[in-house]
Amino acid sequence: MSKKFNLFSDFKSDFASGLVVFLVALPLCLGIALASGAPLFSGIISGIVGGIVVGYLSTSHLSVSGPAAGLTAIILTAISDLGAFNILLLAVFIAGLVQLALGFLKAGTISNYFPSNVIEGMLAGIGLIIILKQIPHAIGLDSDFEGDQAFSQINGENTFTELFSIFDYFQVGSIIVTAVSLAILILWNKVSFLKSLKVVPGALVAVVVGVLLNEYFIQTGSSFTISKDHLVSLPVPESFDELKAIFVLPDFSAITNSKVWVVGFTIAIVASIETLLCIEAADKMDSQKRFTDTNVELKAQGIGNMISAMLGGLPMTSVVVRTSANNAAGAKSKLSAIIHGVFLLVSVFAIPTILNKIPYATLAAILLLVGYKLANPKTLKHFWQKDKIYQFIPFLATFVFVVLTDLLKGVAIGLVINVIFILIGNSKRAYSFRKEEYHDGDIIHIDLAQEVSFLNKAAIKSTLTDLPDNSKVVINARETAYIAHDVLDLINDFKQIQSRERNIKVKLTGFKKAYNIEDSEPFKKSVTVEHYDALKRKIVTTKE
Repeated sequence: MSKKFNLFSDFKSDFASGLVVFLVALPLCLGIALASGAPLFSGIISGIVGGIVVGYLSTSHLSVSGPAAGLTAIILTAISDLGAFNILLLAVFIAGLVQLALGFLKAGTISNYFPSNVIEGMLAGIGLIIILKQIPHAIGLDSDFEGDQAFSQINGENTFTELFSIFDYFQVGSIIVTAVSLAILILWNKVSFLKSLKVVPGALVAVVVGVLLNEYFIQTGSSFTISKDHLVSLPVPESFDELKAIFVLPDFSAITNSKVWVVGFTIAIVASIETLLCIEAADKMDSQKRFTDTNVELKAQGIGNMISAMLGGLPMTSVVVRTSANNAAGAKSKLSAIIHGVFLLVSVFAIPTILNKIPYATLAAILLLVGYKLANPKTLKHFWQKDKIYQFIPFLATFVFVVLTDLLKGVAIGLVINVIFILIGNSKRAYSFRKEEYHDGDIIHIDLAQEVSFLNKAAIKSTLTDLPDNSKVVINARETAYIAHDVLDLINDFKQIQSRERNIKVKLTGFKKAYNIEDSEPFKKSVTVEHYDALKRKIVTTKE
């Protein structure tokens, strides 16, 4: 019987963390919409639906969903190919249907096959990207709108070349706000007299102080004033017609367009993989080590994308940056994600002018600490000490390629390296090889492991090929629970054909009847060389 869950049991901490995530998610929703070539408000709609709908339906306690940077290139190309944004919305609706079907088909179990070193490498890579992406914002250079995971940018720069631009531009007011915000965030839980205020999250205090600092600069006419270009920019509808124009419906008349279906399936697959990766990461972050039902998550994402499409929103996934910020802010349950969605909904209609006073520099400071927690050098040290090859290399490869390419490519490379290492490991563990020296000739023993799969075929084949002619071989399967048919055929062919051609005497022992390989009579016991020499010495001593 499953344990009952009270959604409001940790309301105080979830309310505070939801507010922090809202502040982080707001500019990302706008930036990703801009990078996707879509209406700005479509990113907000996706964030609202991702928070309220997916947050409620999901079983994840920390994951936060919304528009994802990993889909920007697909959306940008699709809008151009399909010719209109409302046709793209139809593709997003189809993607939601596909994800819903994948959830019922229990495709979410694929997440169980993501190794921990790859997930940790992905998190560390995203952490470093967050840091690199936020450094320009921290000094007042806000030209990168591609979100939290993209290496290449729409302005022709990339994550590293963008950093060189900061030497040509410094906004002193932004640097001051970043420095003050970082000081607040670092000291908030460390200074003893501030610990009594831990109910109020340090990130919220940093945002309020950042706004007040800039307002002070404005009121005093200071040259440190942060201009409008470096503040959160939320569209403010001035009439009912403008508000109504924000919501766009999918164009269902394009349902017969094959390109729409291709885009729909592409979005579904990419969004599902990114979501599953993020869910694995979220479960790893969870201090209570709770598990998420990934099949339910796919269904929730599917329903979320269908609703988002019907309202004119972008496709969504579970997103690592917002999830990391949620965890760092002290979230205890999925109520935090729902609250973040409610804040997005209320804010865009109620207080857009206040939100538009928040400096990007303050949000950059929050994300810099989030990035550091993800890319903590201790993680690198942990995998190095654990295993310098089989654990550390896939971790490092995933980390590097997530930074240099994107999330999916980096994880794919890490998985491929892991599979290669598994193949190497399996080939070594398929059997043990030993040779006993006897006075009348050596006997080679090949003892098969508990499980011998088709992955071990190449290694066993190589061993049998390298056996010396005119030798004696015992192949023992007494400890084996499973042998692949490919390997059985290989052993049988060797015994029946190759061994006779090379005058190798083969004895089989311990093979199950179901394998249709008859055990051979064991070789007659002979005296080992060691025993023979000892016996000779004993005879000589007796004669003397």
